[in-house]
Amino acid sequence: MLRKMEKISVVVPCYNEEEALPLFYEEMERVRKQDFEGIEFEYIFINDGSKDKTLAEIRELRNKDDKVRYVSFSRNFGKEAAMMAGLEAAEGDYITLMDADLQDPPSLLRKMYDTLKNEHFDCVGTRRVTRKGEPPIRSFFARVFYKLINKMSEVEMVDGARDYRLMTKQMVNSIISMKEYNRYSKGLFSFVGFDTKWIEYENIERVAGETKWSFWKLFKYAIEGITAFSTVPLILSSVIGLLFCLIAFVFIILIIIRTLAFGDPTSGWPSMVCIIFFVSGIQLFSLGIIGQYLSKTYLEVKHRPIYIVKETEKSKTEEK
Repeated sequence: MLRKMEKISVVVPCYNEEEALPLFYEEMERVRKQDFEGIEFEYIFINDGSKDKTLAEIRELRNKDDKVRYVSFSRNFGKEAAMMAGLEAAEGDYITLMDADLQDPPSLLRKMYDTLKNEHFDCVGTRRVTRKGEPPIRSFFARVFYKLINKMSEVEMVDGARDYRLMTKQMVNSIISMKEYNRYSKGLFSFVGFDTKWIEYENIERVAGETKWSFWKLFKYAIEGITAFSTVPLILSSVIGLLFCLIAFVFIILIIIRTLAFGDPTSGWPSMVCIIFFVSGIQLFSLGIIGQYLSKTYLEVKHRPIYIVKETEKSKTEEK
C-alpha cells in the first residue's frame, strides 16, 4: 500500500497586497522546489476585502497553478477573521500562517518542519529578536504591552512572537473549535496549549507595499488581547473604587473635626475642584473598562459570523 504524501497548507491573509503577492509566490515556489521534495503543498490566500487588485492577482496565480486556493470576503473583516478562514479551509497535515509581505521568511519553513517532525512538537513558532525598522515609540509600547499582559493573563504571550508558525492539524482543529467573535490569535495559540518551540530571527522589512497596522489599530488590538484573556482591569477598577471610598471616608472625618475645632472656612475651593475632576476621571475610566467587557459580551451574544465569503476558487458563495 502506497504511503500518503504529506501536505503543508500555507495560509496567507491578504489586504491590499497586489505588489507583494507575485514576489511571495515566487519565493515560496523556490523554497518548495529546493527544500520540500516529496511533500505536497497548497497555498490558501485569503482576500480580506482588498481595495486594490489583490483578488485579480490571486485569480491569476490560481489559473497557472492548481496548488493555489483562495477565499475572498464580501468586505474587510480583519486579519483575525482571515486567519480563521484560512485555518478552516486548510486540508494539509501541517498548517502554517504567513504574511504576504515576506516579513515571515519562507526559508525558515524547512527548519520548522524538521523540528516539528524530529523533536515531536505540536507547533513551531517564530519570534523576532529585534524590531529593526520599526518606529522607536511603537517598539517601546509593544514591549510594555507584553510585560503588562503577561502579568495580567494566565496564558503566556511571547514578546516578539509572530503569527508565522507551523502547526499540526490537531492543534489547528483545537483553535478553530473556538468560535468566539472577538478573536486574539496570539492568546488562542497559547490557550489551547500543545508543545511549542520558538525559533528566533532578525526582523525583516516588507518586500513591497505599506504596513496596514497604524499605531491606533495596534492599540485597539492590544485592548482586544487584554480584555480577551484577563479580567484584571475589572478587578483593578473595583480596587480603585474601594480605595477612593476609604480616602473619602477619612476626609469626611477630618472635615468634621476641622469644622468643630476651627469653624467652617470657605477657602480651598480650587483644590476641591481639582479633586472632583480627578475622581470623576477615575470613575469614567472605570466605567470605560466595564464598557469594554460589556461591548465584547454584546458582540458575542449576537452570534454574527466571523466572516462572510463572497468567492472561492470553486466559485461558491457561502456564509460561515
